[in-house]
Amino acid sequence: MATNGSNGGQTSRFLIWGGDGWVAGHLKTLLEGQGKKVFTTTVRMENRETVIAELDRVNPTHVLNAAGCTGRPNVDWCEDNKEATMRSNVVGALNLTDCCFVRGIHCTVFATGCIYQYDDAHPLDGPGFLETDPANFAGSFYSMTKAHVEEIMKHYENCLILRLRMPVSDDLHPRNFVTKISKYDRVVDIPNSNTILTDLLPASILLAEHGDVGVYNFTNPGAISHNEVLALFRDIVRPSFTWKNFSLQEQAKVIKAGRSNCKLDTSKLTTKLREFGYEVPEIHDAYRLCFERMKASGIK
Repeated sequence: MATNGSNGGQTSRFLIWGGDGWVAGHLKTLLEGQGKKVFTTTVRMENRETVIAELDRVNPTHVLNAAGCTGRPNVDWCEDNKEATMRSNVVGALNLTDCCFVRGIHCTVFATGCIYQYDDAHPLDGPGFLETDPANFAGSFYSMTKAHVEEIMKHYENCLILRLRMPVSDDLHPRNFVTKISKYDRVVDIPNSNTILTDLLPASILLAEHGDVGVYNFTNPGAISHNEVLALFRDIVRPSFTWKNFSLQEQAKVIKAGRSNCKLDTSKLTTKLREFGYEVPEIHDAYRLCFERMKASGIK
């Protein structure tokens, strides 16, 4: 089935699902800045009739799915709200992708890389998990739903799946990973892959407009520890900032759901983006640039 992924001479029309969300807002601003036709919606993804009506109303060439259930204030919420989590992250995500498939619309899904956990084959200092590695983290219901739906959704030939991890914006929005860990009493200190939105969201538009499909680890290259992140934050943005650490065992006593810790291999992503002349900075460099942008904008 042919999709509108490569436009076919048609002017791009983007419809963002989850239009009142954090990542969706960044996508809208980015697309408008590029002069693209962009629309947003908050229609529930699991309601097939209303999804179809919305697609017919807007007639997009590309759908960007930035909706889904992550829980408030965090993924612990999903442990007590399993049906709501499934309806959004599984039923809804599949329904929207399928509706787009039927109408020949390219669908980009902003997914998660929090489906892995370091193991003997993927140690802390190793190359990281590939897109083809099976999920091995089942410590939270949220991660389980994401891993299971990806296994099915990746077979849709109109679907691009981008695995974000611990996303970071150039401000201190409540959803920003840095905002979250800067407010914790204590943090664990483990290297992880992170997604700096300023670097990666433009890449998502490039991939979508070129009609790319399949799964990509969608993070900056490399891994960075929580202590390294907070040290850079202190050194560049907030000189008076301090924090404390605790162990994974201590953390487990104060959270309901487990937390994924992993490094993702970004070779597939960086190789593809070089075809478009686009480079993604290594995570330490990316954080430094992010915090410098914060400081320049007056954030403290």
